[in-house]
Amino acid sequence: MLVSVELPDTIAKQLHLDGEQRNRRALEIFALDGYRNGELSRGQVSELLGLEFNEAMQFLKTHDSVRSITLEDFEQDAKRLRELLSQ
Repeated sequence: MLVSVELPDTIAKQLHLDGEQRNRRALEIFALDGYRNGELSRGQVSELLGLEFNEAMQFLKTHDSVRSITLEDFEQDAKRLRELLSQ
């Protein structure tokens, strides 16, 4: 899915969305917000950003966003693992 938003230049610059990596930075902001609000699991952050488990954990730690795993997170990760193993 392609999502496009228009921001004032001053806000884009303040959020560091004005450089070459602006798309990546926007994805990271989106992933962090979703994770912090409980809308995304750690596995979904990993998937969204194309990171391995350890890389996703380091990304979340770097941004002070590590939270305890919930039963829902565990079940979702287990479901994804079963799907990968069945391929």
